[in-house]
Amino acid sequence: MNTDRLQQLQTFQKDCPEDPFFPYAIALEYVKYSKDDEAKQQFEQLLSDFPAYVPTYYHFGQLLERVGDEDRARSIYEKGMQVAKEAGDMHTLGEIRGAFEMLDL
Repeated sequence: MNTDRLQQLQTFQKDCPEDPFFPYAIALEYVKYSKDDEAKQQFEQLLSDFPAYVPTYYHFGQLLERVGDEDRARSIYEKGMQVAKEAGDMHTLGEIRGAFEMLDL
């Protein structure tokens, strides 16, 4: 695991606590190295602190699918589609919808 990158992201997060990108990037860093529990905690906190940050929903859903929590993934995707639609983010809406639909195949 690239601890230097993680530490750098954590420093940025402390310096800019109002920016959702840094906790999002930290979560993705954990995902990259299969630190699933840490990633899940980071995504949960991100949803709590920044519920309108659309990219969270796709990647959190993907993590939940990978660890076998398909019901929770479905719920996250459903909420993400709603948030993306409200934000007018049609690109991410399409990605989340595609992932949601793949769950039922």
